Amino acid sequence: MMKLTTSGLAALSHRTAAAALVGSVLVLGGPVRAQDGPIKIGYVNADRLTRDSAPAKAAQAKLEAEFGKREKELADLANRLKAAADKLDKDGPTLPESERTRRQRELVEQDRDLTRKRREFQEDLNQRRNEELAAIVERANRVIRQIFEQEKFDLILQEAILASPRVDITDKVIRALGAAPAGK
Repeated sequence: MMKLTTSGLAALSHRTAAAALVGSVLVLGGPVRAQDGPIKIGYVNADRLTRDSAPAKAAQAKLEAEFGKREKELADLANRLKAAADKLDKDGPTLPESERTRRQRELVEQDRDLTRKRREFQEDLNQRRNEELAAIVERANRVIRQIFEQEKFDLILQEAILASPRVDITDKVIRALGAAPAGK
C-alpha cells in the first residue's frame, strides 16, 4: 500500500509503477483477473484528505487560533510603520536635517525588525503546519490500511492520471477519519 507522503525518487517510482499498472490494464483491453477473482483497486485523493477531512479542518482551526494573534500583531506593526513613513514623507521637508535623518534611521530599523518578525512567523507557521499535516497523513494511512484489509483490496493508489468514481474511495476515507478517534 502506498503512503500518502511522496518525495523525491520514491514518488517518481510510485508514479511510474502506477502508470505501468494503468497501462497494462488498458493494454489487456478487459478486466484483469487474478486466480481468486477480479482485482480490487481503490484510489484516494490525498489533496482532498488534507483539505476536506475533519482532522484537516480541525488542524486548520488550531493553527488559526495559535497564530492568529501573532499575525494580527504583525499587521498592526506594519500599519504603524507605514503611518510613520507617511508622516515622515509629509513632515520631512519642514524638519531639521538631523531630525529627518534620525527618523529615517528609526524607520529602517523598524522595517528590519518587522521583516525579521515576519520571517520568524512564517517559519514557525510552516513548521507547525508540517507537524499537523504529518499527523493527518499518519491517521489517514492507518484508516486506509484498515479499509484495505477489511474490504480486501489488492491495491490502493494515491496518485493517478485518471480514476473512475467507481474506484475512488476518498469519501469513505474522509468519513472514516471523521469517525476515528485522534489517538487510535
